[in-house]
Amino acid sequence: MTVLLYDRIVSILEEYLGPAAPRFVARQVSFHLQKAPQDLAAGDLPKLAEWTRVTLNLLTDDRELVEECVRKVAEA
Repeated sequence: MTVLLYDRIVSILEEYLGPAAPRFVARQVSFHLQKAPQDLAAGDLPKLAEWTRVTLNLLTDDRELVEECVRKVAEA
């Protein structure tokens, strides 16, 4: 990995969460994946996408928006 992957994920989530995206990604990675954000790897994306789905479903009822975001994270 790479900071590049972390930056791509943050960029995707900024579309949905605005300036809260960097902190959101860092917390999701450290808490759910139990690693440092800079250690994020492509193999982590399915799990990160699923935790993103869970969290966004708590924030919005817009299922299309949630699925769009989850797809982008999974494909990053």
